[in-house]
Amino acid sequence: MNSKPKTVLIVDDDEGMRDTLNAILRRDYRVLRAASGEAALAILNREDVDLMLLDVRLPGIDGFDVLRITKENYGLVEVIMISAITEIETAVKAMKFGAYHYTTKEFDYETIRSLVHNASERQDLNRQVMTLSAQVADQGDREFVVGPSKLTRDIVDLVQRVAKLSATVLILGESGTGKELLARLIHRESGNADSPFIAVNLAAIPRELVESTLFGHERGSFTGAMKQQLGKFELASGGTLFLDEIGDLPLELQAKLLRAIQEGEIERVGGAKPIKTDFRLIAATNVDLEKAVKDGRFREDLYYRINVIPIKLPPLRDRMEDLPELAMFFLNRYKVRFRKAIQGISDSTLKVLSSYWWPGNIRELENLIERLVAVSDKEWITDEDLPFEFHFAQLDRVPIHGESLFQEATNTFERNFILRALEKSGWNVTATARYLGIPLSTLKFKMDRLDIRELAKKLRGA
Repeated sequence: MNSKPKTVLIVDDDEGMRDTLNAILRRDYRVLRAASGEAALAILNREDVDLMLLDVRLPGIDGFDVLRITKENYGLVEVIMISAITEIETAVKAMKFGAYHYTTKEFDYETIRSLVHNASERQDLNRQVMTLSAQVADQGDREFVVGPSKLTRDIVDLVQRVAKLSATVLILGESGTGKELLARLIHRESGNADSPFIAVNLAAIPRELVESTLFGHERGSFTGAMKQQLGKFELASGGTLFLDEIGDLPLELQAKLLRAIQEGEIERVGGAKPIKTDFRLIAATNVDLEKAVKDGRFREDLYYRINVIPIKLPPLRDRMEDLPELAMFFLNRYKVRFRKAIQGISDSTLKVLSSYWWPGNIRELENLIERLVAVSDKEWITDEDLPFEFHFAQLDRVPIHGESLFQEATNTFERNFILRALEKSGWNVTATARYLGIPLSTLKFKMDRLDIRELAKKLRGA
């Protein structure tokens, strides 16, 4: 998995045995040596060790204590126990404590090489399992849909030009526009598609766990840290790390992220040794980072470091040409999933959908299509299947009868109109009242009556 040689720690109080093992392994591995258990544990604390050849009988702390402490605190280190005598009980005890293998000192060179090689392969497999479990599941049918609009085509053209570069990409756009799907497209087009793609939504992680999630932690570094844990940076090594909602990264961690990007190394929480990692960073945000920099909420040096290749994803309302293709893509996905025989969506229904504002963007469209397919037993999705509010998005084309319908239509129009004004005014209520030419108290009253406050809050943070 890594191009650099792995590190083997030889722990034996016999200098001749240390020299012999070093001679056997130094061609293929970086070899460290320790004459006691205490010295071995000190090396583990400051060096990134992959494999260990450990004598059972040592002065001071014996081999079994070193093995136990190693597996408790450095779980990914594979340990091969070595003893001068053959004892079944000793071998069983070594395996029980987590040793990869047990052998005597009457070994031949090829046996040691083979044992170390196999232990190394098992470590690689364990890392792969951890990496795969960290990746988002059920992504087989999720992809960035390329519609006919010029905006979308221009974005895909840019992706094809930059995907194979190692430069950092910053994806900007409202919530629900498909930022993670675009990041996955960049990863697939990078020429390194089989490597890890680790996605982290920073807004979804409790603030006190962000550092541990990203950088990992050592056993005992905080309450509840029962074992060593690799962070997302290490799991993404050799592949792509996608940091979604990077604008929500706590200010105190932004310096650590900057160092990880610039130096290619991190330190786990509670750790004292630098760990090399190599990843391609793709970041995304719906926050105005330039304003965040001015407000002191985002480091200027980090902003310039991640803003190497910016890609702006437009909201769905600005790329309505893509809506029919997106709607059919989602329909085909969910009719297979729900085993429905739906043929398509009527033209008049697509026309109604195209008149809607889509504050939730593509995610909102997908959720709607999923719901329509789930409850429909017809061959075609038609106007009558749509929720009530979609019909009132095109008031000039909808005949209205009755006072209650008229009031509902008026409320829908007023709600959408105020939301648009809020967006234009940067979600500032005072500025919006000024923009609309109405008293602030009137606007607040309407926002409460039309249940706009919570919706506006979600859209502003989206």
